[in-house]
Amino acid sequence: MTAINREGKDQVIFVTKEEHEIPSTVKLVEEDANEDHEEKGLILSSGEINWDCPCLGGMASGVCGEQFKTAFTCFHYSQEEMKGSDCLDQFRSMQECFREHPELFPQEDDLQSANPGADAEQNDSPSISDFSTSKESDPLPTETNDMPSQLPVAS
Repeated sequence: MTAINREGKDQVIFVTKEEHEIPSTVKLVEEDANEDHEEKGLILSSGEINWDCPCLGGMASGVCGEQFKTAFTCFHYSQEEMKGSDCLDQFRSMQECFREHPELFPQEDDLQSANPGADAEQNDSPSISDFSTSKESDPLPTETNDMPSQLPVAS
């Protein structure tokens, strides 16, 4: 079974011999060495998806890369009125892969249980709901001389 070891900012993933023996389904495409995919954006001039785009955050490679590519491709080319509504099976497959690898794709509940102090820290920080927009709140200054000389800084 795959194991994760976190060392500071790095993450080391250990896999078993059996996992290494599973043939890869990744298809490599010969690329022009002079081509810079990072600067081209998500969609290439040919209309194809740029799987090397940093905007995908590496989702196109790795253990669930094929499922991600299938779901994303379906969504991108979907012609349905509600775009992607014809891709539910592909997205389910991707989610199943994520669930099979919780060490790589933790669920939101897993993140909160792994870091229970996160909620307390978050509650100490101001949120958008802390700023009232009701008539009872202080009116905004209308003249420049009404402006405070120094605005408070959130910490």
